[in-house]
Amino acid sequence: MFRFPHRFQLGPIRSPDFLTAISAPSHAAPATAAATAGEALPEWNLADLYTAMDSPKLEADLLKADAECKAFEAAYKGKLADILAAADAGTVMAQAVKRYEAIDDLIGRIASYGSLVYAGDTSDPARAKFYGDIQERLTDASTHLLFFTLELNRIDDAVLETAMADAALGHYRPWIEDLRKDKPYQLDDKIEQLFHEKSNPSRSAWSRLFDETISSLRFTVDGQDLAIEPTLNLMQDPREEVRRNAGLALAETFGKNLRLFTLVTNTLAKDKEISDRWRGFTDVAASRHLANRVEQEVVDAMVAAIREAYPRLSHRYYALKAKWFGKDRLEFWDRNAPLPKVATRDIGWGEARDTVLSAYGTFSPRMADIARTFFDKSWIDAPVRPGKSPGAFAHPTVPSAHPYVLLNYQGKPRDVMTLAHELGHGVHQVLAARQGALMAPTPLTLAETASVFGEMLTFRRLLDAAETPEARRIMLAQKVEDMINTVVRQTAFYTFERHVHTERRQGELTAEKIGEIWMQVQGESLGPAIHLGAGYESFWTYIPHFIHTPFYVYAYAFGDCLVNSLYAVYEKAADGFAERYLEMLAAGGTKHHAELLAPFGLDARDPAFWQTGLSLIDRMISELEGMEG
Repeated sequence: MFRFPHRFQLGPIRSPDFLTAISAPSHAAPATAAATAGEALPEWNLADLYTAMDSPKLEADLLKADAECKAFEAAYKGKLADILAAADAGTVMAQAVKRYEAIDDLIGRIASYGSLVYAGDTSDPARAKFYGDIQERLTDASTHLLFFTLELNRIDDAVLETAMADAALGHYRPWIEDLRKDKPYQLDDKIEQLFHEKSNPSRSAWSRLFDETISSLRFTVDGQDLAIEPTLNLMQDPREEVRRNAGLALAETFGKNLRLFTLVTNTLAKDKEISDRWRGFTDVAASRHLANRVEQEVVDAMVAAIREAYPRLSHRYYALKAKWFGKDRLEFWDRNAPLPKVATRDIGWGEARDTVLSAYGTFSPRMADIARTFFDKSWIDAPVRPGKSPGAFAHPTVPSAHPYVLLNYQGKPRDVMTLAHELGHGVHQVLAARQGALMAPTPLTLAETASVFGEMLTFRRLLDAAETPEARRIMLAQKVEDMINTVVRQTAFYTFERHVHTERRQGELTAEKIGEIWMQVQGESLGPAIHLGAGYESFWTYIPHFIHTPFYVYAYAFGDCLVNSLYAVYEKAADGFAERYLEMLAAGGTKHHAELLAPFGLDARDPAFWQTGLSLIDRMISELEGMEG
């Protein structure tokens, strides 16, 4: 199975529904809070990659990448067995891997630039063409590299083990051992080449259609035509009528586009089924577990623990929230509504920056220094613009460059948490870069640990500064809602995907059937205090994770529960914790989650492990209930 990490895609994007909407209107929009306060929101400078789409350096690197790929194929294809049989096997093989890694870094730099330019405005035809052309040219070039990992995996374990006794090749042991885990699922070279070459006009094309469709949708709310982000954002408005109108507008537009989204979902689910069947994956999520380097029994144990906890977490909290609103149950558009009779204020960019850096600095000055670099060197793109990719992400690019963060900042309290989340990713990516292009990438489950930990640091900082019981109640309620969105809701998303992909194996699913599955899993997870009224059956349509990275969503729950456990260790024994934590991040993809967690006395394979994380949410809800008395 081909696993060349050329970063053609930006990777998982923190969707608007993750913590609710996180950007301002992008169509005839009023100024954001930060702009109103006279603060200019930062825009990223991509010149550290390339200066422009028509940059001579970019074209030269594209030609160089193509030439290097062909030269690498000519130098090594069909020769690995002979190389590894020679007396200097370790040294020569290490040179080959190092050369392969350098090509990966070059291709990754080009792919990252194309992706980031496109994310800046997915509605711009010139950028869309540029992005598509970049993907095609890199796919064509990297086809010449397919043989390397496939051929390497056909070498006997004993032969490779002997070669890795040489320190030069031994350096790459984590990557080689990781690669060997794919061995049972890799196919004949010609079939792998076919899968690789068809990726752009098949799966990637459908994903791009989804992105461009979502960006182009408009929702009519009180006479205004808005894009998806500002419409979702209105469901956080203090006024119930505004929330209702936004919810109904979303339902109406999603409903009008159900046919397209149903076709995209059916096509991509079938595409995945074909790939899984050819490779020999028996479970619909098995390929994701393999990519995450996490055992299925660990994921199953986590999901079972969370689903069992639904009644004492989400069901219980939403019943409490409905009581605060004086209702027996809340409508779906009220689920993320601000608490009633609570004054809210917008948070300027400078305050958001200082809040996160202060929280990071209290934990580790080094962590804050790395995060500060993102602000000082224009590695963040924060404003809302027409056509800009929704949600938020931190893209690692390549070790020879640096990460970039995309936000859609509007000045809401949750925007501050999103900033803390993405900077957690960014710090992780900077620290892991020392492992090189092949070993810096981290499995998604552990990647979410750094981001959620950054959020937790920021939340604790704000909670400690709460001056009144009411301020503490507001912060606790917001954090509980965020945790429910992270743990409960993402687990429900994973359950939804399992049902959809399983049933798709029996034939195409109608929009009605997908909606039925959606309503069933949402009802189970949210509980009786949330009324899922007419129109909500179409709200599955806009979740990008389902399209771009099937079954990714459980990584959020994994990361949140893991962070809760980590933070409990930190509170009990803070001395030396920060150093151990940063070393864990710096390991990148060189260690399994069990090895990374061992210094903290944690083991995700222990069924009791998940209860530690869930009990923190339970205790916060209990504290909120106690405040009612």
